[in-house]
Amino acid sequence: MNCPYCDKPESKVVDSRYIQDGIRRRRECLMCSLRFTTYEKIHTQLLNVIKRNDEKETFSVEKLTKSIKTACKKRPISIEKIEKIAIDIETSLLQNHGSEIKSNLIGQMVLNELIKLDKVSYIRFSSVYRDFQNEDSFVDEIDKLKTENILNAKDQLEMFPTTKKNIKKEKE
Repeated sequence: MNCPYCDKPESKVVDSRYIQDGIRRRRECLMCSLRFTTYEKIHTQLLNVIKRNDEKETFSVEKLTKSIKTACKKRPISIEKIEKIAIDIETSLLQNHGSEIKSNLIGQMVLNELIKLDKVSYIRFSSVYRDFQNEDSFVDEIDKLKTENILNAKDQLEMFPTTKKNIKKEKE
């Protein structure tokens, strides 16, 4: 690691801290005694994505983050949540899958996270991922979401019953 001030290669690490996507190191040059900070990202294994047309491309967490950001544009979702989704997907791919991953698996993983986070973002991402050709595709997907919500709502108890009849049923 060359000093950015005197360009000498000798330095010592004064402090190391783990950050979200790597390690932050505070260094001191042994020649000029000035301090500088370096950021290191650990690359354990390269992932290759097999696209729909059978082309291979190196996995990029930045590209994944960008596509999720596009789906979440103008929605009340913080950049930290978007980055966490992308990093969690990358981690899961590294831990649970081989070095070659089909793009549809990545797309499905994103959809699984977005449906929990925001339905509008889910529909946006889904429209590109599933390649909707007309408005009926959108309507079908929205109807599917509505149906799933109705089923989930019936399975849940009301937190605050609105009638005395409901209160009596809960006591029984």
